[in-house]
Amino acid sequence: MPPTSRTFRAPRGTRDAYPEDALKRRYITQAWRDASIRHGFDEIEGPTFEHLELYTQKSGDEIVSQLFSFRRQGGDDDYALRPEFTPTLARMYAARANSLPRPTKWFTAGPYFRAEKPQRGRLREFLQWNCDIIGGLFEGSGFVTDETTDVDRIDQDAEVIECIVNLLRVLGIREGDAFVHVNHRSAIEGWFTKQGVSASSIPSVFSLVDRRDRIPAEEFRRQWTALGLPLETLSEYNLLCELVRSGPNISPIPSTGGPGYISEAGPFGVILLPNRLAELNMGEWFWSNPALVRGLAYYTGMVFEVIAEGERTVCGGGRYDNLIELFGGPPTPAVGFGMGDVVLSLLLEDKGLMPQGKDLLDAVSRPQASLRPDAFVITADEQFDSVVKRTVATLRAGRESEAWLQRDDRKPWDADRYAAAPLHARRSYKATRHIGKLLKDATSQHARHAVIIESDQVCNVKNLDTGEQRENIALTDLPAHLA
Repeated sequence: MPPTSRTFRAPRGTRDAYPEDALKRRYITQAWRDASIRHGFDEIEGPTFEHLELYTQKSGDEIVSQLFSFRRQGGDDDYALRPEFTPTLARMYAARANSLPRPTKWFTAGPYFRAEKPQRGRLREFLQWNCDIIGGLFEGSGFVTDETTDVDRIDQDAEVIECIVNLLRVLGIREGDAFVHVNHRSAIEGWFTKQGVSASSIPSVFSLVDRRDRIPAEEFRRQWTALGLPLETLSEYNLLCELVRSGPNISPIPSTGGPGYISEAGPFGVILLPNRLAELNMGEWFWSNPALVRGLAYYTGMVFEVIAEGERTVCGGGRYDNLIELFGGPPTPAVGFGMGDVVLSLLLEDKGLMPQGKDLLDAVSRPQASLRPDAFVITADEQFDSVVKRTVATLRAGRESEAWLQRDDRKPWDADRYAAAPLHARRSYKATRHIGKLLKDATSQHARHAVIIESDQVCNVKNLDTGEQRENIALTDLPAHLA
């Protein structure tokens, strides 16, 4: 007898992408790639499956139930489809740590897999964008761990958040549509310690409170008491969480966070990071959130999530200064984030920010960000370091046209949106002030132009292909000289 026919559907938690669906994915992944390149990240790729031990070494054996794991028939090795990229990144960096630049800035985007219950915004197969800054001025033997002296680390934290905010702006998501919720692991750990929670219980507590908004209140209460924690502490924590309803601010986490939430000075990152974001024109995106912990055990300092409309987590990340060492590399500071395409796609659709039809075709057909840096910004004078950072941030963000801003029906993909388009801009991370060495750094990174900051208003621009140099250019006119 002929076999009985059967209608097959896509596996649960996966998606079929017909032509317009595939174009919408391309619109998002192209925006991810452009944002990464403009912010000086280099693209890498890794395998879609790894040795299972790579994940259990970082997260423990309990992670196995959340993975699609397998063993080849007749083989001895256990593998897992990758649920995230950080372990792969740590493995890759550790393998070549001594030959990589300081810092190393990498990005990647591709498919990931998690064996969890599918629901709106969470699937078993999805695309994810990752950006990480690894290493810095204090890496290697004896790198500084006291954040009161490690300003470099705070600059890196601000830089990864800058990349996310500019990506959201390009896609039409503005201040008020989403906020960057920020906390510091040392601050919240100190709070729980002063509430009587033992150091050995902190990882379990963090894992639980990270799920606070995803499980029913009664179940959260049950798991809380199962950890041996008093209900009085739960009441105090719930009070602390209510602070996030007070609204965004660019000041440090408020002292009303309860007795002992942070010390008088606070962790250095809590105090300085909002100031750095404000300097980069991102202050209105900042939201102090003492309820945020991100339950993964490898986070060591600043943690953050981008939350839209009060509830949807668009992306998350933080600082993980011990992970590279765990995978055989040297002690290395690092910070990064991951953003999935599922929640972002839903957000864009819900807000009318996903192009359709010919607009979608036009948007996907536009030129991508230049792989060669358009501008490499340097200065010989330490007092203008902040001008260098602001100039780089301004070039990366672009400048929107007045005509576009004044239209009520404007869309993020309109051809006349920018008076000055976003550019691929970099700066030197070297400590030297020697212009010759800084220009050599710009040349080694194949930049088209070196922008030499002379004051807080004026720069010189050198074409690194022809050697031609134009002087005394106003910073407000700079984009026109980089075409």
